[in-house]
Amino acid sequence: MQTTTAPGLIGLVLTENAARVGVEPFFMELIAGMEEALAPAGDSMLLLVVPDLDAELATYERWASDGTVKAVVVVNLVHDDARPARLAALGLPAVLAGHYAGPVASTGLHTDDAGAIVAAVNLLGSLGHRVVGRVSGPSDLVHTAERSAAMLAAGAHLGIQVHVVEADYSAESGVRGARELLARQPAPTAILFDNDVMAAAAEEDLVRSGIRVPEQVSLLAYADSALCELAVPPLSALSIDAHEQGVGLGRAVLGVLAGAPPADHSGPPIRITPRDSTGPAPAGEGA
Repeated sequence: MQTTTAPGLIGLVLTENAARVGVEPFFMELIAGMEEALAPAGDSMLLLVVPDLDAELATYERWASDGTVKAVVVVNLVHDDARPARLAALGLPAVLAGHYAGPVASTGLHTDDAGAIVAAVNLLGSLGHRVVGRVSGPSDLVHTAERSAAMLAAGAHLGIQVHVVEADYSAESGVRGARELLARQPAPTAILFDNDVMAAAAEEDLVRSGIRVPEQVSLLAYADSALCELAVPPLSALSIDAHEQGVGLGRAVLGVLAGAPPADHSGPPIRITPRDSTGPAPAGEGA
């Protein structure tokens, strides 16, 4: 395998809209971590936001043709993802952020999304919650499916009803998802959100409408950030060190460029950071 050691750019393409990327703390921390790992080699990140998958694939073809980047990091893996095979055909080295079960031998870094969700359901069960909702990310994402399967299995094991509604990570969809869940019968006494932006927006909407958090409904966010700390009340969170995950991705990129064989790497552990948004189920709701 030919190695690439001269300083250069590492590409990252996001298909979210630019406004949403700007308020997504996770990606900003992730990129900062990658920059930290790449800096000693003289490399840096090139971030590009495009409207859809076709534009992302076209970007890879252009980068491979003109040598803009040395390698790419691929995020938000989906089922039957076409990107790893296309990158391999283009000869563009890649590191995948997440689980990939496709036919192309690849290097990836993944976190234990399923284990984190099970820990969250166990916590809520220990607090007496017997109906739990989740506002998920897009269902085509691999990590969304992993979280959903783990949550449903953990709920069945503990005798907890689980209801999942799909959203798109935006603040507006978080509000809509929470309202939809709370309109159901029986309504959940706790809601888990797949990112901090949705959780913070939903909490503000609930409190403004007179619903007490956590006395009437407990809230928990996936991925901790300053948004969770500054929310009123502060949001409990499944806490992953996004900066350290970025460092891991950056190191994996350097390994690939140095000729290391394809390998799976484990990302930083995910822990629960309890705050004031999570408490016992309302009286009469627990087992």
